[in-house]
Amino acid sequence: MQLTTLPTSIATEILNLLLPHRRTTDRVPVPAQAFPHQLRRISAFVRDGAPIVFTLPGFPCKSPNPAKVLGHLPDQGERLSLTFLNTLCTEIERIYPPGAHVIICSDGHVFGDLIGVPDEHIDAYADDLGIQIDRMGLDRLSVFDLRDALGDLPHDTKRTHIHERYAPTLEALRAEIRADDQALALYRGITRFLVEDTAGWTGTRSALQRACRQRAYGVIQRSRAWGALIVEHHARAVRLSIHPQPIGAPKFGVRLLDAPDAWTTPWHSAALRRTDGTWTLVPRAGAAQRGRLVEREGRPSHFQQS
Repeated sequence: MQLTTLPTSIATEILNLLLPHRRTTDRVPVPAQAFPHQLRRISAFVRDGAPIVFTLPGFPCKSPNPAKVLGHLPDQGERLSLTFLNTLCTEIERIYPPGAHVIICSDGHVFGDLIGVPDEHIDAYADDLGIQIDRMGLDRLSVFDLRDALGDLPHDTKRTHIHERYAPTLEALRAEIRADDQALALYRGITRFLVEDTAGWTGTRSALQRACRQRAYGVIQRSRAWGALIVEHHARAVRLSIHPQPIGAPKFGVRLLDAPDAWTTPWHSAALRRTDGTWTLVPRAGAAQRGRLVEREGRPSHFQQS
């Protein structure tokens, strides 16, 4: 079969591999043709006979709330997620020999000051992601972060730079959230995470919620800015997201692991291995009630259900 003669057909096959892992808040089956942005991007790579490049903003850092996570370094939740992404690329390679590559665009430094995580913890997390990828032989993955984009400038300088250059204005973002249900859902989801991730708060609950609502705008502004910078550096890539995305959006939401809802990620939870051998993501406090802690190489790794 000539790859150059059937790019749309091959792109459809590739997208069909992604569809079962689509991160969404609905459960209605949707055909590949409902995702024209992704089909066009994949088809362009296929026409060139080139490896398909995916960009995935995410894997920022661990939540600062010790009731949710095992520490500030990657653990079994990240390892399982990285393995899933690499396996997805190998599955693509079976139907499209040039294969695929996922660039994990680690975004912790982009909004670390807004979520209360020290920059040194974010560096350690991103560095360890690279170590895990190398150690597990996941050669279809790589990590890209603000250090790759802007070098050794101070972290605050980098954040200011991308905010001023790429972020939407606060007024424009507020108007969008008022008018768009998907933007509102994202805003509420991030606000909820910020409330849950805040440890040691001494004020009232209502004051915490007000503060987190304000910070949520900043997180979204910075996330948009990071997305624009990624497009600048990886213009042709197929854009993935760890957040639910509406049908037909420029980004395709992908679920990394089984979780109770469409918003849970490995960096907001701990991995729990069920008695049947399957995995799910659960806040650390809940996982500890259901099983025993397992260590790996002297570090907390996951929980094994009792």
